[in-house]
Amino acid sequence: MSVEPLPFGERLEAVIAAYGRLCVGVDPHASLLASWGYDDSAAGVREFGLRTIDAAAGRAGIVKPQVAFFERHGAAGYAALERVLAEARDAGLLVIADAKRGDIGSSVDAYGEAWLRPGSSLEADAMTISAYQGLGSIEQVMVAAERAGKGLFVLAATSNPEAAAVQRAVLQQSSRAGSTVAGAITAGVVAWNQGRADAAERSLGSIGVVIGATVDLRAAGLDRDGEPPRPGLPVLAPGFGHQGGELRELRTIYGAYSSGVIVSESRSLLAAGPDGLADAVARRVDEVGSVDV
Repeated sequence: MSVEPLPFGERLEAVIAAYGRLCVGVDPHASLLASWGYDDSAAGVREFGLRTIDAAAGRAGIVKPQVAFFERHGAAGYAALERVLAEARDAGLLVIADAKRGDIGSSVDAYGEAWLRPGSSLEADAMTISAYQGLGSIEQVMVAAERAGKGLFVLAATSNPEAAAVQRAVLQQSSRAGSTVAGAITAGVVAWNQGRADAAERSLGSIGVVIGATVDLRAAGLDRDGEPPRPGLPVLAPGFGHQGGELRELRTIYGAYSSGVIVSESRSLLAAGPDGLADAVARRVDEVGSVDV
């Protein structure tokens, strides 16, 4: 008899309780590879990724490999990523594949299958995804993720300045007319989580959003001062550390969404190098854990 998988939100909640809300990015930039003493090659990104996983395991609970830095090395880069993903999951880490895929119909379904299907060589626990074609375009991926006990983080309000013109645009003709694009995506994800049959029993939903730590939520059309959503909304929050987001301001930045925030940091940690990374991760876990949400 098959065993029903635990919802991703429940697994995320357990990881946060055990290790805190720090997510260690696995971003083998060419400059970081050089500073770590690795070649800019598939072998280099593999070793970089494995060293990062070793440093995170037992200290942090979540890692986020940036797919692009592996993908640029072609088939060999994907083989390296497969190894890193497998090692991370074997180490008990919750793995978010930062793939930012998005499309419609069978194409987006195939992306979801690649990253979220149990047994896939690229299997992760969650993936980042774009809903530029509308939240409904990824509905089947959301369904499949829930069925497999996986998660999604939908791009809503990102930190890059050029995103504001699109993400803060006001919808004129839709069920959420008058909302910004970012606000409509976030509200749609909240509604999806609330529509699950066991929603009342969940502390965190399984579908989350990406909201950068340098974003002004009010300007983006997000109600940070309202009542916290129930179940809570997982928020993948890049922008702390290297990009300038201040950890002590987490509650001020995210307001009602604070309880679901995952503090995602990459370069600010990875700059410690292969020999200093484990200590840097341990220190940052403590610092993140001291912040009141």
